[in-house]
Formats: sequence, C-alpha cells, structure tokens
Amino acid sequence: MTPGNTERSGYHHGGLRQAVLATALEVIAADGPGALSLRDLARRAGVSHAAPAHHFGDRTGLLTAIAAEGFGLLADALAGGADLADRGRRYVRFAAGHPAHFQVMFAPALLRADDPELTAARERAGAELRAGVAALPGRDARATGIAAWSLAHGFATLYLTHNVDEAVGGLPPEEYFDLLTGFLTGPPGPDA
Repeated sequence: MTPGNTERSGYHHGGLRQAVLATALEVIAADGPGALSLRDLARRAGVSHAAPAHHFGDRTGLLTAIAAEGFGLLADALAGGADLADRGRRYVRFAAGHPAHFQVMFAPALLRADDPELTAARERAGAELRAGVAALPGRDARATGIAAWSLAHGFATLYLTHNVDEAVGGLPPEEYFDLLTGFLTGPPGPDA
C-alpha cells in the first residue's frame, strides 16, 4: 500500500476531520480565515474535494467547528483559575497559543450562531469567565465581567496583531498582561 493510500484509509476511519481542522488552523494562522477554501484543504490532505464537505458541509461549517473547538479549549484553559486576574492571564495565554482559533471565535459573521456545539462550548467558556467575577463581592458582576473581558481580549488582540511588540519586548504576553492589571489594581502613582 502506498503512503497516500495508508493516509487516506486512516482518514476514512475518522482521521480526515482532524486533519482538515489542523490544516485549516495552519492556513488561518498564516493567511487569515479569508484564505480558507475546502477545495484547497482537500488538496493539501490528498483527498477528494468532496471529503471535507462531507464532514463540515461548507466553509461556514468548518469555521463553526473551529470556533466550537476554540471555545472548548478556552473553557479548559480558564477552568480552575484562582481569581479574576489569573483567568485574565489564562485568557491571554490561550490567545497567544491558539491564534487561529482566536481569530475565528470572535468573528460571528463567519459562523453559524445557532450551531448547538458552538453554543454549548461558548456557554461553557462564558461560565468560566463569569466564575472569576462571582468571587468579587459588592460589584456589578455584568459590568465587571465586561471590563475584565475587554482588558484581556483587547490586549490579546493587540498582541496577536503585533501592535504592542515593542512594549511587550521579550516578556511572555501573560506577564505583560500582569503589568497592565497592576496599573488598575495597584496603588495610585505619585501624580494621582
């Protein structure tokens, strides 16, 4: 059996879906979600052009599967966070480690909003984010959650788009994020 046939027979038994997802993430990381094509992914995987469509239906289905996987990974990353600051660090670390997922997860125009797998994964990640806010008594939980998410998501987006490379320097992004949250939670400076 040739290597191509071995590979294809593995795909027939469940490996194709993961292979297409992995290849799609590589394409998105390199060129963004706009560069994604099921036909190109099939060519890269060495399968018929109809094979990816069998698993995902269409490009939107593939992007929705990527987003659902990403929200599941984010929920896992946030789980067990010690406090709101720790969950923020974990959020930034997730974004830096999964840039292609992150791009797709927050692009609703690319996704099927009513997909049950996406809805469940998004809710699970949201619950983990809210758990960090719940430990802060005497605050408006919704507003505090949006403020915390805005800071973590905003910084992660700036980091991934290379807008803060000079400021961050060689620090891991979550350590620089600690500096930012320190500005908000630490004592006021001498000019205050």
